[in-house]
Amino acid sequence: MSLSKGQRVSLVKDGSQALTRVRMGLGWDPIKRGGVFGAKREAQIDLDAAAVLFAGNRPVDVAFYNQLRSKDGSVQHMGDNRTGEGEGDDEVIVVDLTKVPAQVDVVMFVVTSYEGQTFEQVQNAYCRLVDAADGELARYQLAGGMAYTALAMAKIYRGDGGWKLQALGEGLQAKTPIEAAPLLTRWL
Repeated sequence: MSLSKGQRVSLVKDGSQALTRVRMGLGWDPIKRGGVFGAKREAQIDLDAAAVLFAGNRPVDVAFYNQLRSKDGSVQHMGDNRTGEGEGDDEVIVVDLTKVPAQVDVVMFVVTSYEGQTFEQVQNAYCRLVDAADGELARYQLAGGMAYTALAMAKIYRGDGGWKLQALGEGLQAKTPIEAAPLLTRWL
C-alpha cells in the first residue's frame, strides 16, 4: 500500500488481528553532483529518524541517535547512519505496541537533517512501516524536495479498536528531534 499525505490506515491485519510490533524504516540517497571534468561526486547527507512519544499534547519520551531506546523500552532505534549509503533502510526504529505505556497515545515519526541540508538536496527519501511477520504495510514516498530541514513523516496513534497510522509528510525547520518535538503538537 502506498500512502499519500494525510491518508490514514488501521494497523490491523487480515482476520482482525491487531499488530503488536511494527518497524519504521527510513531510506535516502545523497544528491549526485557534477564535479571536475564531468566526474560525479556525492554530497554527504545525514538524515536522522526519531520516534517522539506523546501523552496528550506533551512529548514524554524520544528514541533517536542519542537515546537509542525509549525509557520504557517500547521503542528502539537501531543505530545512526550518517551517509544514506547502501541498499534498503538506512535507519530503523522498532515499536513494540504491546509495551507502549497506556498514557502514550501518539508515536510520531520524524526525520531531521543533522547538518541542516534541506530535503531539496536529498534523493529517494521514503518512510515505511513494516510488520515483521507480513512485510511492508505502508510506504510514504517523499516525492520532490522541500525547503525544510525536518519532516513529520507519519504517526501511529490509538484510535477506535487499536492503533492506526497516518502519513503526514509535513515540513519543519529543525536539525534535531529535540528541536522538532514542540513543533509536532499541531498534528496531535
